[in-house]
Amino acid sequence: MTLSAALPAGFVWGAATAAYQIEGGKELDGRTPSIWDTYSHTPGMVANGDTGDDACDSYRRWPEDLELLKRLGVDAYRFSTAWPRVVPDASGQANPLAIAHYSRMVDDLLEAGITPLITLYHWDLPQYVQDAGGWPSRDTADKFADYAGIMARALGDRVTDWVTVNEPLCVAWIGHLDGRMAPGDTDIAIAVPASYHVLLGHGLAMAALRAESSQPASVGIVLNLSPIEPATDSPADAAATAIKDGHINRWFLDPVFGRGFPADVVKHHGVELPMQDGDLDIMSAPMDFLGINYYFREVVAADPSDPVLGARQVPVPGARTTAMGWEVHPDGLEQILVRVAREYQPPVIYVTESGCAVDDTVEADGSINDADRTEYLESHLAACARAVEQGVPLKGYYAWSLLDNFEWAYGYEKRFGLVRVDYDTYERTIKASGRRYADIITEHRAATAAR
Repeated sequence: MTLSAALPAGFVWGAATAAYQIEGGKELDGRTPSIWDTYSHTPGMVANGDTGDDACDSYRRWPEDLELLKRLGVDAYRFSTAWPRVVPDASGQANPLAIAHYSRMVDDLLEAGITPLITLYHWDLPQYVQDAGGWPSRDTADKFADYAGIMARALGDRVTDWVTVNEPLCVAWIGHLDGRMAPGDTDIAIAVPASYHVLLGHGLAMAALRAESSQPASVGIVLNLSPIEPATDSPADAAATAIKDGHINRWFLDPVFGRGFPADVVKHHGVELPMQDGDLDIMSAPMDFLGINYYFREVVAADPSDPVLGARQVPVPGARTTAMGWEVHPDGLEQILVRVAREYQPPVIYVTESGCAVDDTVEADGSINDADRTEYLESHLAACARAVEQGVPLKGYYAWSLLDNFEWAYGYEKRFGLVRVDYDTYERTIKASGRRYADIITEHRAATAAR
């Protein structure tokens, strides 16, 4: 069955970005530092000493990026607003210049017939909030709700679709346990309360968005999920897989769907949750949709030398991999979509990120024929179609990413974009994968209109 036949009419075709990865303008219009400014300026943390100071210069080049979205023909654009730009200091007052910028973006998108999907938190915690305790502190969840209220009052007359938090796993585990993302901590006793308060912040922000928007707000969270499979049939690998699945998937799915934190993983981590009465109800308030980001599966073997999980990811022999070293496994996207739909029953699911890093080659004529990325796109959309055939309420797909960008600790080495960015000139060039995505969108619209 073709994509056009399998995916429903009204399927949302989107592209996604994040503020710190593309905006640049680190001090423009009153923006103050985030934890990623601090982290990327710390020697040894980011490849080649790269920072997001300039990124893709998208804050100033928004009109160019809007034209790219029009050329791709997308229905929706998922982008994040920068908390340290909107609320630049501890006074909690909104920055009118930042509000005006994001308001112009919203107006431009709506005029172009493109729906804005705004992510409030894509990892750029204001440094002043970090200095006051960061996500391990309960107060940060309250500050996040205040920021959500500001955005709802400013844009909630036109914006209906909101994401509270992008990938709390990365915020908590990679930023506070593995140290490979800002703020760079490596302590399970810090990471567990950070994970808890991120989910609490999600619930409080949902309530603020709904209360302060002047029209009904559709709100969800975005989780990055992976199928976790044992490397062998041994009991040790099976036990390690269960804990890894709990750590990666259930730790975040269970609380937002009313199941509380998974008892087996709470026991394994051995850190008391900073729970107060009513917190779980706040975290599990009904969402309008769930966003799922998918990049790879994990095949897991027991490893007693691992101090936290007693498990390690092992390579899959003969697997195709991206420039990140991640296995290309589109079946895993189908598996995750089907599992989440059956076990948690969200009313609507969107794939809010899906994409791959490729070592692009610029041809003599300036074109980028990124066949591997094009194949990745097609195979993962086919996985979406198979999931829909099995009853998954999948309503849209957002390609990651619109642009090549600052790829966190990898700096500018890894390119995910449907559009190439020349980091010397900031010239944008749509790649072959971007042209193919535009064709898929056109084909789907024509096919569903003829039904």
